[in-house]
Amino acid sequence: MLFKKLGRNDKCWCGSGRKYKQCHEAFDDKILGFKRQGHIVPNHSIIKNPQQIEGIRESSKINIAVLDYVLENIKEGMSTQDIDDMVSQKTAEMGGIPAPLNYEGFPKSVCTSINEQVCHGIPSSKDILKDGDIVNIDVSTIYNGYFSDSSRMALIGNVSEEKKKLVQVTKECVEIGVKNVKPWTFLGDMGEAVHNHALENGYTIVREIGGHGVGLEFHEEPFVSYVTKKGTEMLMVPGMVFTIEPMVNMGTDRIFVDKKNNWTVYTKDKKPSAQWEVTVLVTDDGCEILTY
Repeated sequence: MLFKKLGRNDKCWCGSGRKYKQCHEAFDDKILGFKRQGHIVPNHSIIKNPQQIEGIRESSKINIAVLDYVLENIKEGMSTQDIDDMVSQKTAEMGGIPAPLNYEGFPKSVCTSINEQVCHGIPSSKDILKDGDIVNIDVSTIYNGYFSDSSRMALIGNVSEEKKKLVQVTKECVEIGVKNVKPWTFLGDMGEAVHNHALENGYTIVREIGGHGVGLEFHEEPFVSYVTKKGTEMLMVPGMVFTIEPMVNMGTDRIFVDKKNNWTVYTKDKKPSAQWEVTVLVTDDGCEILTY
């Protein structure tokens, strides 16, 4: 069953305290109309209520501040373990918990992915940032039980024009994704727009890993792909919260996972990869960026 059956005079499922007929009945009927047409639609567990959204906003404030702090202090000669220490310290100072730490066995507080590392790079005192490196800093925070998630790219020293373009185009992909988050359209609409921009610039996007719902858990439904077609994937409706985080490769879209740590993902051809990540809330007329 998509939704729990409610009487029109029952209290609405969203927690507003209002009668269902005055609150979300028409909203649910509209979703059911898309389902009858054969589309994938969200159930109530995917749609956040105002209290939950406010909790995610508060968590996001910490996540943003932590990333700001890292980007202000990152430099050549620093180890990725130094970055982990910064994230751990700053998050704790603000009353949060690093969400990656011990998540499914992940051993650190942040993911640091350098050059050909696509994602899930594990911080280490042995990994030293060098002149010309590009590195993705992926921070996720728990605060009062609510999760936030975003990542940014850092350019270390004298970065080649080739790498700079990759980083810039990847950021543009995210910006295009944000512009294409509109209620009552589909995740595939957004995904196709993102993919087209990457392809137009000669790049590829990783297929196996994408964005995700977030807020009450670290990773929730839906899975958000950026190699999709318009009119496909889940219907976007107000109250949905998910990440936009295309992983854009300079060469092939093929990847592999480090067999030693079972976490770090690399490009198959060892060419650089870049990623930016924001978390968005679908609104009545577009979306709001919660975490960046």
